[in-house]
Amino acid sequence: MLDRLNEAMDHIERHLDRRIDIADLARIAATSEYHFRRMFSALAGLPLSEYIRRRRLTVAGAEVLAGEPTLLEIAVRYGYGSGEAFARAFRGLHGVGPGEARRTGAALRSQPRMSFRLIVEGSSTMRYRVMEKPEFHVVGRKARVPLVHEGVNPAIADFIRGIDKETVRRIHALSDQEPEGIVSVSDDLDPSRAEGTELDYYHAVAASAAGPDDLDTLAVPAGTWAVFDSSGPFPQTLQHLWRDVFTQWFPSNPYRSRPGPEILSTRLSPDAAQADAQLWIPVERE
Repeated sequence: MLDRLNEAMDHIERHLDRRIDIADLARIAATSEYHFRRMFSALAGLPLSEYIRRRRLTVAGAEVLAGEPTLLEIAVRYGYGSGEAFARAFRGLHGVGPGEARRTGAALRSQPRMSFRLIVEGSSTMRYRVMEKPEFHVVGRKARVPLVHEGVNPAIADFIRGIDKETVRRIHALSDQEPEGIVSVSDDLDPSRAEGTELDYYHAVAASAAGPDDLDTLAVPAGTWAVFDSSGPFPQTLQHLWRDVFTQWFPSNPYRSRPGPEILSTRLSPDAAQADAQLWIPVERE
């Protein structure tokens, strides 16, 4: 898998001055577009589109400082429709406009070319199972919230606090299958998984039937799921579990992620400092 990902990175480098199609990158990596985006953002720590943008502006910066060709020719070469659009993007990365950089020889910022390699640590094992699950429903309350990669998500915390106890009791009573009890469900995420992009968050349960009209229901088709278990400090354990699944488990197993909700079941210690977490990810065989 890592060899194929690096071939895709080589393709990006050869096409910085041309259109880069995510379908071509996924084909080189022998996986789906959806899974390629997920793998890249997990491994690289930034969305694929942002990496490509930074690499283009890094290479463009060297041409700006070289004194030729014209700034407009550089802008067009790297996919900008006007000199103004190029100047805004250039300033956003480098902190200085291209004209000023060319006149003064200003110091610019650089996005290094990325490649991926496997580091074998062997210090821990990942507990997981793969199972087929028939169609079910996510039933509860839904909110559109921004994505937060580290720490407590304040929008989610405020949303949960706003659900009255009677509603929580009613939701909990609808749980009739795994994962049992109240769960956190993330759905309809932006493909980039960039910090601040929005997603549908459900404070809900897994149920065999749709819920009453005053609750939100998400129908989930039958399919294959990978289920991961982890324990440790809250909330770091939860967020690191997502990271470890995509940076360690997927590259080592014959599965890829598929579109669908991601479900997290959490049991907190009395002081809320520790958590037992179970993460459900929709998968398919490679």
